[in-house]
Amino acid sequence: MIKYIIKRVVMGLVALFVVSILTFFLMNLVPGGPFMSEKPPSPAVQAMMEEKYGLNKPLTEQYVTWLTDLLKGDFGVSYRMQKNRPVLTIIKEMFPTSAKVGAIAMGWAIVAGIALGCVAAYKRGKLTDSILRVVTTSGVALPTFVTASILLVVFAGGVWNILPSIVGTSSSWKAYILPCFTLGLNPMCNIARYTRSAMLDSLGQDYIRTAYAKGLATPFIIFKHALRNALIPVVSYVGPLIAGILSGGFVVETVFNVPGLGRYFVQSINNRDYPIIMGTTIFLSAFVIAMNLIVDILYRVIDPRIDLSKGVE
Repeated sequence: MIKYIIKRVVMGLVALFVVSILTFFLMNLVPGGPFMSEKPPSPAVQAMMEEKYGLNKPLTEQYVTWLTDLLKGDFGVSYRMQKNRPVLTIIKEMFPTSAKVGAIAMGWAIVAGIALGCVAAYKRGKLTDSILRVVTTSGVALPTFVTASILLVVFAGGVWNILPSIVGTSSSWKAYILPCFTLGLNPMCNIARYTRSAMLDSLGQDYIRTAYAKGLATPFIIFKHALRNALIPVVSYVGPLIAGILSGGFVVETVFNVPGLGRYFVQSINNRDYPIIMGTTIFLSAFVIAMNLIVDILYRVIDPRIDLSKGVE
């Protein structure tokens, strides 16, 4: 297990290095710059700003400087959006809001998805199963921005104006209903589909028939025996999904004006705020890699028969 974890950590660091190189050089290939606006500064002022932040140096030298600072824990400072504020401070301020929305969305998506998947598997071929399959398929096919738009029109606009349409820094709990539901709908439908497929396979195993023959209660058989073995494919989907959701849905945060890291990241791209783009990308990438490692370890917890040491030399 230890060797496996060490190997995955090393692979993760290599992946982060590759991501940083691609992001840095592709970012600088995009036309424009952090100091360009509707009224661009004079060439003299722009030259002074580029010299101040080291943007007048070759790209390779800029990258080496950025990477050296990163290894020291310095993510740089914002060029434009929050001028001269440390990027790490900005991430610390923005990420909790994204994590809050993501945690609520992921929580209800996992609970509802697993429950509906179990019900659909148990009611296989019946009306309940058919209805749930139609609902989950529609939820997967519907783009997030379409779901958000429909919910805004129905619950925060023309039909029923009963919920806030945006999330402010001091919003009540009602303001989180629409973005959390929107963010969790697609994952919930996918989890329900994965759970149903895995449960159907588990319910056809010999040990399930033996459990029924012993007279065990149906809920006990489903949630104690069948579900535990059906969770492995679900966990493999949920792991990286959690990282993406907790880091904030870019579309959801933009539509509902959630003051989180996802919306801020989109704004930083529009403003060419390079340090924020790099810092946020590395932070989110590290988060995804860490969640994948945790999921692999959870495999062992769910099913002790899985040997993670295989393939580790």
